[in-house]
Amino acid sequence: MNATTRKDTAHMTTVEVHDSFMAYSDTAGTTPAGVADRIPVVFLHGNPTSSYAWRKVIPYVAGEARCLAPDLIGMGASGKPDSDYRFTDHARYLEAWFDALGLTEAVIVGHDWGGALAMDLAARRPGRVRGLALVETFLRPLSWDEMPPRGREFFEAVRSPKGEEMILRDNLFIEYNLSYGVVSGLAAEDHDAYRAPFPDAASRKPMLVWPREIPFDGEPVDVHQRMLAYGRWMAESPEVPKLLMTVEAGVGMGSPETAAWAEETFTSVEVESVGPGGHHIVEDQPDAIGAAIARWLRRHERILER
Repeated sequence: MNATTRKDTAHMTTVEVHDSFMAYSDTAGTTPAGVADRIPVVFLHGNPTSSYAWRKVIPYVAGEARCLAPDLIGMGASGKPDSDYRFTDHARYLEAWFDALGLTEAVIVGHDWGGALAMDLAARRPGRVRGLALVETFLRPLSWDEMPPRGREFFEAVRSPKGEEMILRDNLFIEYNLSYGVVSGLAAEDHDAYRAPFPDAASRKPMLVWPREIPFDGEPVDVHQRMLAYGRWMAESPEVPKLLMTVEAGVGMGSPETAAWAEETFTSVEVESVGPGGHHIVEDQPDAIGAAIARWLRRHERILER
């Protein structure tokens, strides 16, 4: 498939949300006839990326439904209000974005924290999420022992007082972690696109807060509880189809053990490998991910029907 991809934010739309605004891409203007009336598909990114991550995936899905991809608050082309940027803050802004666009129902595709926010919204607002497609996300709280040694060392450092130096000053999530998580290599122009929203220390606050929100061994408690809550919902919602895309030889949140646990625990879940890659698998395998989502939607076409 020769997918047309977006290389900048020139075609982003913005909407006022609380005390700021959120930017998003929207295929509504090019949605094929007969598809515009379907339930839309919303793509949620994680840390430290933006809706740009979905540029090569969305063309595979755009023939099935209207596709929207917001930049989370403080990230991408969205506003950077004076916020704590905790999980609860992102959830609040995201739900306000749904409300501002009149999205009463949606199918959500999520990577990394985007997947966690999707499951959290589904658990808190039953009936609003018609289906979930997830990849490399927080299916349940983690323990430090599940982390590979190199990853544990990095995240323990970020959660210490050294974190400000590592992320705010040295911009390591962009300059190191991002490219490290793309096994096939990240093109210079794509790296620049992800780098652009974070030119200085003040702009990098969301990237510092996100790793401190990961509930390792129950801390922080509030995020741990929200993950447990959406895990219960995932296990008790057979009416909602779920697609879990896995990475070959995944580790941590994407380990085979975690995927097997999810397959045994969650209801109405289908598991499909999208091939080899790193944590930022959306850059490694956009074609496989896009095709997998499109096939899943066609298998469950009813979730797109109003």
